Amino acid sequence: MPSMVHTLPASSTSDPSGAVACRPMAGTTHVFQAPKGTRDFPPDVMAVRRHIEQAWRSASIRHGFDEIDGPTFEHLDLYTVKSGDGIVSELFSFRRSGGDTDYALRPEFTPTLARMAAAKGKSLSIPTKWFAMPDLFRAERPQKGRLREHRQWNVDVLGVAGPEADAEVIAVAVAGLRGLGLGPDDIRVRISHRGAAAGMLTALGVPAERIADAFALVDRREKIPADAFATQASELGLDAAAVRRLDDIATCRRPASTPPTDLAEEHNLPPDSVADLTALSTELDRRGLLPFCDWDLGIVRGLAYYTGTVWEIHDAEGTFRAIAGGGRYDQLVELFGGPTVPACGFGMGDVVLALLLAKRSLLGDTTASLLPRPDVFLVSSGDEDAEALLVPMATSLRDLGLHTRHTWKATRNIGKQLKEAAANRARTAVILGDELKGGAVVVKDLDSGEQHDVPLADLPAWLPRRLAGADR
Repeated sequence: MPSMVHTLPASSTSDPSGAVACRPMAGTTHVFQAPKGTRDFPPDVMAVRRHIEQAWRSASIRHGFDEIDGPTFEHLDLYTVKSGDGIVSELFSFRRSGGDTDYALRPEFTPTLARMAAAKGKSLSIPTKWFAMPDLFRAERPQKGRLREHRQWNVDVLGVAGPEADAEVIAVAVAGLRGLGLGPDDIRVRISHRGAAAGMLTALGVPAERIADAFALVDRREKIPADAFATQASELGLDAAAVRRLDDIATCRRPASTPPTDLAEEHNLPPDSVADLTALSTELDRRGLLPFCDWDLGIVRGLAYYTGTVWEIHDAEGTFRAIAGGGRYDQLVELFGGPTVPACGFGMGDVVLALLLAKRSLLGDTTASLLPRPDVFLVSSGDEDAEALLVPMATSLRDLGLHTRHTWKATRNIGKQLKEAAANRARTAVILGDELKGGAVVVKDLDSGEQHDVPLADLPAWLPRRLAGADR
C-alpha cells in the first residue's frame, strides 16, 4: 500500500503548515515552532482526527478486521530490499551512536505488515484480516497535502487470491467514508489493473525496461500539463500516434456499471485482466458498491509491488489529491522471507479527507463541535454549603461515568456560569443554590431549557436516566 500523506486543516492558532508558535523561554526572544512538515493537535483539531479515526476503526471492526501496530522505526534494509537504496534519501534514517545497524522511521506500513506476516510463516491464519492506524514519516520537502509526518489507515487481507478480497477492502474503505457522511456524489473509487496497463503499454511499443517509467508517467497524468505529458511519453520511444493513444488510455474513465468487456474492445485489454475486472465487478455489485466505482485506466499506482487490481479514491469533483490508494500485491510477503501469500489492501490519509469533509460541511459549524459534550456542568452559588458540595458531587458524578465539569473562574455569578456551561456545550447544568437548604438541586436541560427540582438523594439515579432519555 502506498503512503497517503495528508494534513488536517490548521487550527486558528496555526500557520498554513500546521506549525503552532510557542511562547519564548524566559530571557530569550526565540519563538519555538513545531518542526517543518509536522502538525500540532490542539483540542479542536484533535477532535477532527479522532472523529475520522472513529469512523475508520468502526468500519474495520464491523467487517471483521483485527487491529495491529508495529514499531515506529525499523531496520533500514526493510525498505531498501523492496525499493532499493534510492529510497534512503526519502527517509528519516539514523544509526545509534556506537552501533553498526541503520534504522529508519517507518515511511509506510506495508513492509512492517509483510514482515509480521512472514514471521508467522505457515501458522498465518487464512484469511488474515488486519488493520492499523500508524503515524508515518517521510523526509521530503513539505508541500500542500504532503507533510513529513502523517496519520494513515491501513487495511489488508492476506491469503485470499480471488476478487472477493479486493472487493472486501474496497467495501471497508467506502464504509469508513460513508460513516463520515460521504456518498457516491462525493467520492469515486477509480479502479484499474496493472496487468491491463502493462499489456496496453507493451502494445503501444514501450520497451520492457521502460514499463516502470511509463507507469510513473501515467500515474502523474493528472498532475502535469498535456504538452509535458506528450514530451515525456515521446522520450519513452513512442511516436506521435502512440503518444495520443497513451493519453487516451490515461484519461479513459467509465462507470463501473459498464462491463469490462466493453473496455477490452475499446482498448484491446489482455484477456486475463478483463477476467479479473469482470469477476471484481460481480463482487462489487453483490456489495452494492457499483454506484461508488468507475473503471479508470489511468490508475496504475506508482509502487512496483502491485501485481493486479489497483485503485484510488478521489473526491468526485477532482479538487484534491487522492484520498486513498491500494491494490493487490501477491509477492510482497514472499519478498520479506515468508511464504507465497496472496494479499491486497489500501492506505488512506487523514488530511485530504478532512478537507473534503469540511468542504461538504460534514464537520459541524466549527471543529469544536466535534469535542465531547459534557453531560453535566456544576453551577455553584458560592454559598458555604454549595462550595462544600461542589467537588464531592463532581467526583461522585464522574464515578457514575458522567462527563462532569465546573467553572475554574473566581465568579460565583450563576448567570455567567450558565453561559460558560452553554459555551462548553454541556447537556445539563446542576445548580447548587438555595434549594440545597431543602435537600435538593435544580437540574436544567441546556438543550430544551426545562428545569427540575431533584432531591439530592435521588440525583445519582435520576440524572443518568434523564441523560439516557428515560424521562423524556
